[in-house]
Amino acid sequence: MTRFSDLLGTHVRTESGDHLGCVHDLRAELTSRSLKVNGLVVGKLGLLERLGIGAPESGARIRTHDVVPWSAVVRASRREVVVRDDAQERQ
Repeated sequence: MTRFSDLLGTHVRTESGDHLGCVHDLRAELTSRSLKVNGLVVGKLGLLERLGIGAPESGARIRTHDVVPWSAVVRASRREVVVRDDAQERQ
């Protein structure tokens, strides 16, 4: 089983080999019974968000195209995350 902490810093690529960046954070929704992962934050703007630039309390929250929907993930391991080729279009 892969934990989210194992994915931090992992390279993300599409099935056809395009590099999208590294995993910097995740998007998730906390429900009364579980935590549902919605997406992976990747790329340069994702790194800025991870560092708190554009954080929720600021008026200029970064809502980037650098969030890859979890539904687009084909496989995830400690070595890499592979997503569908249309991952950036599915947001």
